[in-house]
Amino acid sequence: HATEAVWAGEKAYRVHGASQVPVVNSVAYNYDDLDHWYQVAIGEEDGHIYGRNTNPTVASFEDKIKQMEGAEAATSFSTGMAAISNTLHTFLRPGDRVVSIKDTYGGTNKIFTEFLPKLDIEIELCETGNHAAMENEIKKGCRLIHLETPTNPTVKITDIERIAELAREQDALLVVDNTFATPILQNPLSLGADLVIHSATKFLGGHADALGGVLCGRKDLVEQVFHYREINGATMDPNAAYLMIRGMKTLDLRVWKQTENAGRLAEYLSGHPAVAEVFYPGLEDHPNHEIAKKQMKGFGSMFSFSLHGGMDAVKEVLPRLEFANRAANLGAVETTVGPARTTSHVESTPEERAELGIAEGLIRYSAGIESFDDLKQDLENALQALNVSNAQS
Repeated sequence: HATEAVWAGEKAYRVHGASQVPVVNSVAYNYDDLDHWYQVAIGEEDGHIYGRNTNPTVASFEDKIKQMEGAEAATSFSTGMAAISNTLHTFLRPGDRVVSIKDTYGGTNKIFTEFLPKLDIEIELCETGNHAAMENEIKKGCRLIHLETPTNPTVKITDIERIAELAREQDALLVVDNTFATPILQNPLSLGADLVIHSATKFLGGHADALGGVLCGRKDLVEQVFHYREINGATMDPNAAYLMIRGMKTLDLRVWKQTENAGRLAEYLSGHPAVAEVFYPGLEDHPNHEIAKKQMKGFGSMFSFSLHGGMDAVKEVLPRLEFANRAANLGAVETTVGPARTTSHVESTPEERAELGIAEGLIRYSAGIESFDDLKQDLENALQALNVSNAQS
């Protein structure tokens, strides 16, 4: 994937001998030959008609991620949530049933708990990691299965291959959100998924400067979602696509460095007296460690941990971190931290977060590409504040 990240999907879109894909900021495209224009308009010939539908810079980004995920086709969106919502709305109808997990990203969870039920779509959210319970629900019949693995923010793992096998038997679509793992560490399509989604805003772009989402998979399925998106209008901006292309050139380098940092920091924190619990699939005591080891090439750069003292402790520690952005983002070159209540599950109430097993004092940590020694020392210095605070009280 390292070579694909640099070269895939670009050569056909370079012009005038340029070594980089240009940003094409054009709303519409000119045709002198009206018959050719018509053939492009109805999809019989390649080309571009209108920016809401397609754009050359955006197409280059789509080709790159398509090749990296080993997909037949890809289509992109203005945000990651647009990718998720457009996909769900394309395939679901009143009376349909969805089986998913409880531990999805907060925005995804809201679609399942608030919006789809209003359309008379039945939603069954299973305990994440309880594969037997999930299989029982799938066997009752469903139109679509949605997985997120690893999950946000507690990094739980679902066995994609196991669920995919049953999805095929039941003729259900299996959609996997692969944002946390990236195509560097996990390829859900090769494990049997029908469609794979990324919030491109995160690791694909990698520099926290562009919004986007993307869907990859079987051509017949992706074309249906593309049609929904081109009419409903959640189109990726060509400037964002350019930033995604540029960011993805270093995706392999970034992800492996971030993964190394995360694994070592998770080990360090798991032995720290101020830390109540660490959630990272690379730790041998993680309940889904073996599944992660089987289906991922590495355990990823995301982990979370809770502190003794809950939110009061979090308020002491986070402001003292020097090498971390306290922000609602992840996957960037800079380390990014925050509690779930202001990041992944800001849309949820405290009661809803508690039901999902997300403590108010849980810290989500997206390891960046900084020096491990600096990140470790930074955490050490910040956690010392708890000793001072406890001594004063």
